[in-house]
Order: sequence, then structure tokens, then C-alpha cells
Amino acid sequence: MNAVFNTTVAVVGAGYVGLTTAVCLASLGHRVICADVDPAKVKTLSGGESTIAEPGMCELVVDGLATGRLTFVLGAGAAVAEAEFVILCVPTPMGRDGAANLSTLESVVAELRHQLLPGCVVVNKSTVPVGTAVRINDLIGREDVTVVSNPEFLREGSAIYDFLNPDRIVVGSDDPDSAERVAALYRRLDAPVLLTGSASAEMIKYAANCYLATRLSYVNAIAELCEYLGADISDVTMGMGYDQRIGKEFLRPGPGWGGSCLPKDTVALLRSAQTVGCEFPLLRAAIDTNTRQHELVVDKVRHAVGGRLAGVRIGMLGLTFKAGTDDLRDSPALAIAQRLVAEGADLRAYDPSVRKAVPGSTDGVRVMETAYHAAHGSAAIMVLTEWPEFRDLDWKRMAGLLVGRSVIDARNHLDPLVLHLAGLSCERVGRGSPKVSDLDLAG
Repeated sequence: MNAVFNTTVAVVGAGYVGLTTAVCLASLGHRVICADVDPAKVKTLSGGESTIAEPGMCELVVDGLATGRLTFVLGAGAAVAEAEFVILCVPTPMGRDGAANLSTLESVVAELRHQLLPGCVVVNKSTVPVGTAVRINDLIGREDVTVVSNPEFLREGSAIYDFLNPDRIVVGSDDPDSAERVAALYRRLDAPVLLTGSASAEMIKYAANCYLATRLSYVNAIAELCEYLGADISDVTMGMGYDQRIGKEFLRPGPGWGGSCLPKDTVALLRSAQTVGCEFPLLRAAIDTNTRQHELVVDKVRHAVGGRLAGVRIGMLGLTFKAGTDDLRDSPALAIAQRLVAEGADLRAYDPSVRKAVPGSTDGVRVMETAYHAAHGSAAIMVLTEWPEFRDLDWKRMAGLLVGRSVIDARNHLDPLVLHLAGLSCERVGRGSPKVSDLDLAG
């Protein structure tokens, strides 16, 4: 049977964004060639297995391979020979000075610029500083190739859903025809499309992420104030969320924000502002408040064990920056763990997606097989990632394994009544320790 494909697309980079982009575009009917520099990753993907933990990913990889719409190749050069669009999804990590490190992006562009087909559109999905599309265009140096900015707005743990059900599609280019061509890649999706200039598209990505980071820092600051004043952050955020000008999203307090986007993007935008002499105290305050949140959780642990952490065993539930992913990048759980280790604490951790210690990420933390192993012999236990299974633990069994009575629930994730009935105390964020009179003991 002869397959009919809409468009041939090369995706450079099979990381989180690249792999999601590749499998989803293939599911929309395009012929997609996804390239990566890691031979092991290419082999795994070509065998029908996903290299990242993401709901629905394995199914789309298998389907794409079976239909012939999706192939994986080693090296970017092998992907672009027939491509009408080349989508760049390569890492742009934070450099030592806080600015985005574009060396990988620039290296890939230099490698491919002579191999691109005439009329090809180079699409940048990597998060980059404003002006990068112009920079890429200058590096390519060809009048028959155009550059378009097409930022992604994917949440880890729901990336497939977010790609196929977007809030908006942003396409930025100084060439309207190229922008229209890129927008047409998504024509099967029901979403508003914003066509704008490349600088505006690049800024939209940073502006959105930094705004979300600021909301999270704000609600964490309000949560701290609630503890001082005896208010309940859950009720406060509920009352705020009903205001249609505010909404309920990103109003959940916790141990701080992390992951691959918000920490990197906030620092990068702040750095960009500094380079043009623009003060941005609001964003600086959001970053500082997030760092402070780590220390506030450590303070709760100190208080729970009597003040001294040296030689004290502490259990940790959760290592990833949020549930539903295996991503440890800039995880607040790890930032808190590093502070505890620096004070001499003995940390035993469990996370359903982290099966062994990861060098450089979990140094000083012993990764256990189960939550019960993490609790055994611990003076206190922390909940740092909101995995649903933590609510379903046998907390009476957990209490029997702990040598202390304290649970520090940095996500406000657990049922305090369940903990109370197990003989445990619960310290939460913005809510304090629940009083027995506040618990529904009737049931």
C-alpha cells in the first residue's frame, strides 16, 4: 500500500520537545524524520520504545513507525536531505552568566546550512533569547531559506495532550509566507493561531513562563504569611481562583518551582533585561522567593527533628520536580535535599520514576526501592512530589517504621485525617499543623 504524506519534516533533537514534536506531527499525517546524536537513543526509538516517561508517547512512537510516517536517524545531516521544514529542538541550557547557551543550536545550524533544500523553512522550537531567529538567519546566510520562531508550550506529564490540544499556536517570522506555511503544519488542530514577528514570538515564550513562575512565587509568599497569621492557604487560593481575572491555575503552594523551563527561563529573561539596562525587580523577587521556599521547607524539617540535622535520618517521598515525569532537572526536591545533606542529614528517598541514584543529581541521597524503605528508621518524612500513590500508602505501616512522628507535606498532598489516625503529625505549607478539632473524625 502506498502511503500518502502531507509534508516532509525533519526534527533535530529527540529530547523532550523534539520527540513530542516528531511523534505528534507524524500523528497529524506528516512524514517526520527525527534526528539525534545519541546512537543508543536512536536505536531505542527505532525499536518502538520511548526514551522519556510521558503518557501516550510509546503508543505514538509505535504507530508512527508502523505507518511509515516516522523514522529515527543518527545525525542531523541524515534528516534534512528531503525536508521542506527543519525544526530545531536542541538544548539551550543556562550558561554560567545566566544567559541561554546557544552553542549547540549554532553548531547544528552551521552543520546544516549548506544541506538545506532551496525553499526550506528552518523552524526554531528551542527556547531562545529575543533576536535568535535573526541570528540563525545570518548564520545560514542563504536568501532561499527562511527562519521562523515557533515556541512550544508543553507541560511535562501532559505533553502529548498539550501538543494536540493547544491553547494557541504562535508563529513568528518577518516573512509572512513562511509563517503561513508553518502554521499550516497544524491545520488539523483546533486552536487560535497568532502570526507575529520573530522577536515577539520569542518574547511570548519567556513572558508566559516567567509570569507563571511569578504566580507560583506569589502564592508561596502568601502561604508563608498565612502560617504567621493563622489563615488557610487552601481557602485563600480557592477564594482567589473564583475571580475570573485571576483563575485557579498556578495557585498551588509547594516546595518551589523547578523543571527544565521555569528556572532557566526566568534567569535568562532577567539576564536579557540586564544586558539592555532594563531593571526587572519583579522577576528578581520571584526568583529569590523561590529560593527562599526551599529554605522554608528545610526549616520545617529542622523543627520536626528538634533543630539539629547532623546524623539524623530523614525520609523523602519524591525526587522529580513534579509527578508524572522522570525529570530531575532543577527539582525543588533536590535543592532541598542538597541543603539537608550540607547540614549532615542522612537522606533516604523514594520516587516511583527514579529507581537508582543519578550521579550529579542525587548525590548524598540514598534512593530506596519503596516508600516503606525510605520511612524505615527515619526521624521524619517529607512529601516533595505530588505522586498520587503517596496518598494511598499504608500510613499506619509507615508510622510503625518511622522513629519520629512528623510528616512534612510540602505539597499539601496528603489527607491529614489519615495521618492523624496513624498517630502522625502533619506540617503543611500555608496551613500549619491541622488541629484535631478541625479534622472530620465522624467518618
